[in-house]
This record gives sequence, structure tokens and C-alpha cells, in this order.
Amino acid sequence: MGSQLGSAGLTLVNSLINIYLFLLMLRFLLQASRADYYNPLSQSVVKITQPVVRPFQSFLGPVAGRFDLATLAAGFVLKVVSMVAIFMVIGIGIPPIAGLLIAGVAAIANAILKIYFFALIVMIILSWVAPNASHPGALLVMQLVEPIMAPVRRVIPPLGMIDLSPIVVFIAINLLDGLVAGSLIRAAGISGALVGL
Repeated sequence: MGSQLGSAGLTLVNSLINIYLFLLMLRFLLQASRADYYNPLSQSVVKITQPVVRPFQSFLGPVAGRFDLATLAAGFVLKVVSMVAIFMVIGIGIPPIAGLLIAGVAAIANAILKIYFFALIVMIILSWVAPNASHPGALLVMQLVEPIMAPVRRVIPPLGMIDLSPIVVFIAINLLDGLVAGSLIRAAGISGALVGL
């Protein structure tokens, strides 16, 4: 009974860390896509993640004004430290450093791909039920996915009322998730559930 409660507690802690990692990567992607910084939802994400990102901002700045290395580093360190802590609690000890570093990269890649996956689903639903929605959340989703949709739309323009670009992007996300994140997890030798898959 006690071991089951302990296992459930570790699963809960790991899930909360993964949710926070998603928020960190959402912050990174919002800045990378040049989404509206003053959108109330953007401001909420920044406020929630700022305590973890602030220490890294003193020596890591944005690249090209878009790619916030401090946020990426904060997410990476948070995930690696959490995995070490979980391994120590369950009594396995610290796994090889190379495996931990690869697992940290896999967790970041997985979080970014999942954010795009869910944002695309929301975008498709909004395009059906509220194509001209002005809600801050709807605007933020559109701004988030536009940088990955625009190049595909240039190659595959909409056919009248039918836009095939989301299908192509979904396939690309699934391929990247399976090939890149999956390969990294196998190379790390760490459970996918611990990484966040």
C-alpha cells in the first residue's frame, strides 16, 4: 500500500513538472513566433514561469530577438534535475550523465511538438466554429501556429474552402515525434513516462 502511494506521488510530481515544462516551452514558442506579448494569456505564462527563468536571464539572452535561450535552459535544467531527484527517491541512483542530458533534450522536443499538436487541433476547431474569433486565447493560438503553417501554405495553397496544410503539419509533427523524440529516448535509456512522452 505504501509503495503504491509512493509511486502515485512520484507520478503526480512528474506530471506537475511536465506541465510546468510545457508552460516554459509555451513561453519560448510564443516569443519565437512573435505572439502578442501584452495578450493577457501571454502575460500569465510569463508571470508563472519568470521565477525559474530569471536566474538564467543574467547570462543567457535571446538569439535574433526571438529565441529565448534562458527559457530553454530553464526547462532543460528543471527536467534533468527532476529526473535525478526521482531516481534518487526510488533508490536507483543517478543514471549516466549522457543519458540524462539526452533525456532532457528529448523532453524539450516532446513538449514543443505536443504544444504545436494541441494548438493545431484548437486552430482547426476554431476555424470551424468561430473563424473570426477575437478572444485573446484564439488570437494567441493563431499567432503561435502561423509560423509553421505559412511555409506549408506557400507550397500547398488552400483549395477553395479546404485547407490541407494542417494535415501536412500533423504528419510532420508525428514523424518528428516518433523519429526524433523517440530516438532520443531510446538513446537515453530512460523510461519515456519519466521524460514526459
